[in-house]
Amino acid sequence: MSELKRTWVSTGIILALTCVAAPDLSAQDLSIAARLSQQIVRIFSTDTYTPLRFGPARWLPGGEAYTLLEASAAPSAGTDIVRYEAVSGQRAVLVPASRLTPTGATTGLAIDDYVWSSDGRRLLIFTNTRKVWRDNTRGDYWVLDLADGGRLRRLGGDAPEASLLFAKFSPDATRVAYVRANDLYVERLDDGQITRLTRDGSATTINGTSDWVYEEELGVRDAFRWSPDSRALAYWQFDSTGVEAFTLINTTDTLYPALTRIPYPKAGTTNSAVRIGVVAATGGATTWMQIPGDPREHYLARLSWIDTGTLAIQQLTRLQNRLDVIRADARTGDTRRILRDESSTWVDVDDDLRWIEDGRAFLWVSERDGWRHVYRVSRDGGSPQLLTRFEADILAVAGVDESRGWLYVTASPGNATQASLYRARLDGTGTPERVTPMDAPGTHAYVVAPGGRLAFHTHSRIDTPPSTDIVELPSHRPLRALTDTAALVERLAPLVASPTEFFTVDIGGGVSLDAWMVKPRDFDPARRYPVIVYVYGEPAGQTVVDRWMGARHLFHRALADVGYLVVSFDNRGTPAPKGAAWRKVIYGTVGDLSAKEQAAAVRALAASRPYVDLARVGVWGWSGGGSNTLNTMFRFPEVFHVGVSVAPVPDQRLYDTIYQERYMGTPQGNPEGYRLGSPIHVAEGLRGRLLLIHGSGDDNVHYQGTERLVNRLVELGKPFDMMVYPNRSHAINEGTGTSAHVHGRIARHFFEHLPLGGR
Repeated sequence: MSELKRTWVSTGIILALTCVAAPDLSAQDLSIAARLSQQIVRIFSTDTYTPLRFGPARWLPGGEAYTLLEASAAPSAGTDIVRYEAVSGQRAVLVPASRLTPTGATTGLAIDDYVWSSDGRRLLIFTNTRKVWRDNTRGDYWVLDLADGGRLRRLGGDAPEASLLFAKFSPDATRVAYVRANDLYVERLDDGQITRLTRDGSATTINGTSDWVYEEELGVRDAFRWSPDSRALAYWQFDSTGVEAFTLINTTDTLYPALTRIPYPKAGTTNSAVRIGVVAATGGATTWMQIPGDPREHYLARLSWIDTGTLAIQQLTRLQNRLDVIRADARTGDTRRILRDESSTWVDVDDDLRWIEDGRAFLWVSERDGWRHVYRVSRDGGSPQLLTRFEADILAVAGVDESRGWLYVTASPGNATQASLYRARLDGTGTPERVTPMDAPGTHAYVVAPGGRLAFHTHSRIDTPPSTDIVELPSHRPLRALTDTAALVERLAPLVASPTEFFTVDIGGGVSLDAWMVKPRDFDPARRYPVIVYVYGEPAGQTVVDRWMGARHLFHRALADVGYLVVSFDNRGTPAPKGAAWRKVIYGTVGDLSAKEQAAAVRALAASRPYVDLARVGVWGWSGGGSNTLNTMFRFPEVFHVGVSVAPVPDQRLYDTIYQERYMGTPQGNPEGYRLGSPIHVAEGLRGRLLLIHGSGDDNVHYQGTERLVNRLVELGKPFDMMVYPNRSHAINEGTGTSAHVHGRIARHFFEHLPLGGR
């Protein structure tokens, strides 16, 4: 008994399984609790089940070799940069750790990232990094000059430690540009001369990087681009004046609370005004692009150079139902629209826009015909030419082989849970051909080498960890294995003895949902088992995918092994490759249809599988899944009896402009949709056992929303449980033991309130 208590306390799970608190628990229950606790520790606090990582790898020009970071053979020396011949595997240390060791230091730089210059003579190293919201994007940069006696020097002059962002070589490799304190700088590499290109950077004027909402929802962090001739830079400028700040309160790290204020535009409120300018690399006045429309009511989502004098800019309306590709003259600022995509719902930003034919045309991904397809578009405009001629969505552009006339894409016709490689002709003739072998189900990802002849290929399944090799294209002939998963597969074997089952559930009305299920190891189909539904259900992600899901799916397996059926369904409105109509049916009422279809899926599952116990159904999810946990429990209490909602959005008016308005419009224009989709407005329906979990330092989904829901539940006299993690972000993973503690608390809630095992 004392050993059991130590086990649970050490992981922070503390099930109240002690003789004093729970004297009626059987020895079997105590044994199950101990087993579950130990497994959660192994999953979240050790590397027992962590796959070996390949890379980060960099293809070298020509596509015949690549580089890797490897620990130096010299004791405590640091990291070598090693060159490999792709086909033969011949290895050579290209840059030893000794050359990456600053003067006076005893070990080489700890490399977070690195980039080769275009001529291969210089190396840009990112180290000593700090997190800025999601990622470590601030730190120190060093340049190693391989042709100058191996000279290594730190960039930034007198800049404070870890204060530079997004440093990158000019195309001619003579200079590096970077952001410091919201201003843009260029540093010459031959003599170290630094030129400050902008001088108005401040807390509200941001040059060369982005505000919070652009980073989170549009993926804009690195907000400047070198011109192809190295003579100029194009950059975003954000004016966040008028954007209200949200205050995070840190009450634990100092004697008195510390405040962090983040300009955060909530749905329906003021956005930053954003513009794009071009400035000479030698300094001078900025030429601003004359882009039509109110800069606070439009988004400038993407920026690239077409040639030395011309920019391509993607502009979205605030409602994100219209996307224009704009050509801009870098010298005069004059602009012209060359493409428009429109929808009655929303239009996605194109992350796969690639210029081909020496800048005479570009590849464009659009849902204009109801499928996510790739088109060829002339830089002068005109009708887009369809390249991916099949009734299926592409998932992403994987590569382009112009010399042979091929476009490589990932897609999954007929099975939205998987992903494979296809190729289509760049002249638009014929239908796409599958490149991935037919006998290789699961998810395949590719990094195609320059020239399009080779690719890094990573393959995984939900019960099979990722393995990476080099394949030849288009034959897909494997050339060399880059990872060895044998030891991990052996460790996983007892856990995955009962494979995850993929299937579909017919919920009526001609709608079938993809699903997976994990059963207990000792499953008996003659008995009835409780069900835990893992839900997300929003437009930002799928849960039913046949790829390695890491610790989260192993956690579900741990729950299954103590006596639960764990299932997940992808309702309509998730970004499954099933056509635009599937994804966009939820427009204007996010949260309503998902709850209805999750409930219908549970009922349909029970109707077709007699071992499902409808009297014992739980649900849990994180973020959007936390919101859907609330919506399912509040709207369908007769179906969902126990739930855990992690970091939810109880009131959609509290979330940010770009995400929420994309799928809902504004609260002013769609008040009923916001009311219908927000679980706080149906909280009176709660009858089951609910646990709320949130991090008080969540800068993304604010703890404010959970506090408002608490007030509503208290007002209604509804009992519930709650767990708050001080100063943790949306991921709730900061601090030793936190991830194990969170998942242990989830497990404890189900263990206590959802009776486990077959009956």
